[in-house]
Amino acid sequence: MLPNYYQFYCPVKILSGQLAVSNIPYEMTLLHAKKAFIITDKGVVKAGLIDIVKSAFEDSTCEMGCIFDDVPQDSGSSVVNKAAMLFEKEKCDCLIAVGGGSALDTAKGVNILVSENAKNLLKFQGVEKITKDLKPLIAVPTTAGTGSEVTKIAVIYNEDTKEKMAFVSDRLYPKIAVIDSRMTMTMPPKITAATGMDALTHAIEAYICLQNNPIDDIYAKTAIDLIRRYLIRSTENGKDEEARLGMANAALFAGIAFSNSMVGMVHALAHALGGVFHVPHGIANAILLPWCLEYNISKEPKKIAELAAILGGSLEYLEHTDLAHITVSLVRNLLQRLNRISNIPMRLRDAGVTRDKLSVAARLAINDGALIYNPAEVSYDDALTIYEKAF
Repeated sequence: MLPNYYQFYCPVKILSGQLAVSNIPYEMTLLHAKKAFIITDKGVVKAGLIDIVKSAFEDSTCEMGCIFDDVPQDSGSSVVNKAAMLFEKEKCDCLIAVGGGSALDTAKGVNILVSENAKNLLKFQGVEKITKDLKPLIAVPTTAGTGSEVTKIAVIYNEDTKEKMAFVSDRLYPKIAVIDSRMTMTMPPKITAATGMDALTHAIEAYICLQNNPIDDIYAKTAIDLIRRYLIRSTENGKDEEARLGMANAALFAGIAFSNSMVGMVHALAHALGGVFHVPHGIANAILLPWCLEYNISKEPKKIAELAAILGGSLEYLEHTDLAHITVSLVRNLLQRLNRISNIPMRLRDAGVTRDKLSVAARLAINDGALIYNPAEVSYDDALTIYEKAF
């Protein structure tokens, strides 16, 4: 059944393939850009991935003006401010983000400051607070999870309040997303598993949340199918090019889906865990996903049931609620398999979470904007109960 009204928007040009990075200088010329500011982290540099980007510029009139590689796991406002000042000093005219979600979100934050000629990132927190057109941003993900290369969302850590700030605007979409299997080959198994579960969470929440629409449903279901086929393969064998490209596209499709439909309680609870305990976002999502899916069955059994077939466990004669529980079991089975392969945590206590601060995380979670789109209402007691079950 179609909704009475929905919106869909994705203005990002997508380049996907085993040599896609080679096209970046040409794309810069189309954007009338000459000098790129590279935002990345030291792990990406050490893995030699920036060298792949550098090689693309060897015969080009465009240049890599500066490489900023101080992006941490959970990038904060101070890092964004530091990078923005360097961008201005080097007189760059576009940004290339090379890395995982933190690098891509940092680049979006930098883009806000330099384009708005502002010093305080906090004033742009929230929805559609950005008033000016941003600089061209080319996103080159080195993980297959966040989907930030095709989203209008940036999440940046506030060091003062110890909360993750959300920035949402149609202006935040990168101009170009470059999906190149070479850029994800160096991910170790645990990060492959965690980022893959992050992508799965994006797709599932986009599919079942209150703002879902038929176009996003197509992207979400395609992402889930790709994850079913390629996540185990890419975790077991990081050099499997087909699996790496499959997972990179899965993350992209999931990103397109949730950027329009939004997410739900998994993300709300995961953001709070990141703020209080610094649990990596993909790991938090992986642990919480089956528990939150189970919680939502009472309100959205049919859509959760539909996912069982895509995950490989459809039994047509079952009632929606029974089939929805099979969906939850399949997600748990996937996490168990990934745990055996990569040692990804299955419980919060194994991810550095302590029981004494779960109440603090629960209070943060119920104020997270993602809960607006969750099928079932979530109270403080509900959030704390989920944490306790997952602990």
